[in-house]
Amino acid sequence: MSSRPAPLIPPRVRAALVRVPGLVPVVRFVRRMLARDRNLLGTLVVVALVIGFLAAEVSNEWFSPSLLILVTLVGGLQLRLASLVKLLVGVGVALAYVAANLGAGRVGLGLTVTIVFTAVLAVLMARTRGKLGVQGLRGDAMLLELRDRLRSQGELPPLPKDWGGKVVLKQAGGSSFGGDFLVSMRDGDSVEIALVDVSGKGVDAGTRALLLSGTFGGLLGSVDDFLPACNAYLHRQRGDEGFVTAVHVRLDLATGDYTITSAGHPPVVKFDAGTGNWQVASAKGVVLGVVPDLHCEPDSGTLRKGDALLLFTDGLIEQPGRDIDAGLDRLLGEAERLLPSGFRDGARALVNAMASGHNDDCALVLIWRP
Repeated sequence: MSSRPAPLIPPRVRAALVRVPGLVPVVRFVRRMLARDRNLLGTLVVVALVIGFLAAEVSNEWFSPSLLILVTLVGGLQLRLASLVKLLVGVGVALAYVAANLGAGRVGLGLTVTIVFTAVLAVLMARTRGKLGVQGLRGDAMLLELRDRLRSQGELPPLPKDWGGKVVLKQAGGSSFGGDFLVSMRDGDSVEIALVDVSGKGVDAGTRALLLSGTFGGLLGSVDDFLPACNAYLHRQRGDEGFVTAVHVRLDLATGDYTITSAGHPPVVKFDAGTGNWQVASAKGVVLGVVPDLHCEPDSGTLRKGDALLLFTDGLIEQPGRDIDAGLDRLLGEAERLLPSGFRDGARALVNAMASGHNDDCALVLIWRP
């Protein structure tokens, strides 16, 4: 008397799993992805074999074996690694069938090398997607979404008509990601701005900047001592991933009063409309994450009509073989050009003038009171 095999998952366990919140949609999503992968694998294998058959039996010109390169590329972009290996076996069978019927010379060494190179590239792409746990080009789409979020977060909040603000971010190598970022928020007449510089440049520093921008953005406006809170967070992290500098400005839009705190960051400079000079703020502090308790020496003042505050990262004033003080003097000299054309129009020109001749992340934030 035959007995039915026991199910892989007992009914009681299956019923318990169904009651887990959010598990059913996840299971359905995984099933859809696996079914889609199997269907695409079957389609591509059939296409590869048909191409091989038609190239050998019908016409090598109309159905060129080079079409197998496109099949391999599609598999590398869409299939999981295990399925891609099966597809490559099918491509190899199709190529061998063509060589067996038309001769190895009709396939050619160049085509064989190209297909092998494409197969290796496809395997590398599939492995990378497998580690990320995404399908197709979703990984690139996620990077684009992160870039857009970082850009939107790096914009200043809307300011009243009697205030002006401008942000200029320029990443090394023209990359969309870099180690300099801005977080800001406004609550009524209170505005807080934090300009942060992560060690490194370009994409290498961009991944850590993405992580810290979310953390620092959550702390901004939620704690009274912003930089000490950021320092405590970084000090709790394990490993040595380089230094982080930051400057924090708290501004009252009603009175113009401001407070500046800095942690190893280049000094903020203020334009005094009364004297027509740029003045260097005295705020200073230790680089974030180095000591457990951060002590900052703040600087404060008031922005009156015509005054402005200029925040920037060291990429704007540092150049190989040149002292940083010389770079600061050059920045203040170039800033004089802002006055004839106005702060808003001159901010981008100032960054371009200072950043020419070297490749580094740089950022500038300008707040003024017309």
